[in-house]
Amino acid sequence: MENYDEKEVKGFTDLMCWQACREVRLYIGELTKKLPQHEKYDLIDNIRRASRSATRNIAEGYGRHHHQENLQFCRISRGSLYEILDDLITAQDEKYIEESDFKNAEVMIIKALKLLNGYIRYIERSKHT
Repeated sequence: MENYDEKEVKGFTDLMCWQACREVRLYIGELTKKLPQHEKYDLIDNIRRASRSATRNIAEGYGRHHHQENLQFCRISRGSLYEILDDLITAQDEKYIEESDFKNAEVMIIKALKLLNGYIRYIERSKHT
């Protein structure tokens, strides 16, 4: 999905998958403000940690400068995106968020997943060359 040229990427913030995960994290930060306070130490805490994990793990993997480690951290990031989606389903089931909020987040998460999967494929191809 992503098309990388080593000259274009000077750091992890140049990665489109990181940028997409950042958008998810920022949206989740705003969305969690709508959740009830009694969820502060469960759903709110978990969804915020998962959204932060998505960007953190891409950054950490990028910084390892080793294909296999980078892949592992990207896979953790991918898992965090799915965890966010599950938490949002829970929030919707509990009637904490509107359908439109869920759909907006879902679109962002799917975009981030596609970009991340593209980056994972890029790393896998790069380790063989």
